[in-house]
Amino acid sequence: METKTRELDEETKMRISNTNYLIFKFAYAFKMSVPDAYRFLKKYGGLDFLYEHYWALHVDNPRYAVRDMMRICQQNGAPLR
Repeated sequence: METKTRELDEETKMRISNTNYLIFKFAYAFKMSVPDAYRFLKKYGGLDFLYEHYWALHVDNPRYAVRDMMRICQQNGAPLR
């Protein structure tokens, strides 16, 4: 049986890399594990914000991206930190 592999284009690789990086920075900023940060962002809309606004967040200072993700999460009912 032959399996086919697909190469990812450079933009997709950069999106994945940047998303992982910002989730790590979010986890570090709020003293969470990376899996907990991912679940938190997914539950409260932070990941949707990250995906939707990737074009702006990937060139911004990570500190501001983390702040903005937390603001979105708080607007969607996340407990204040």
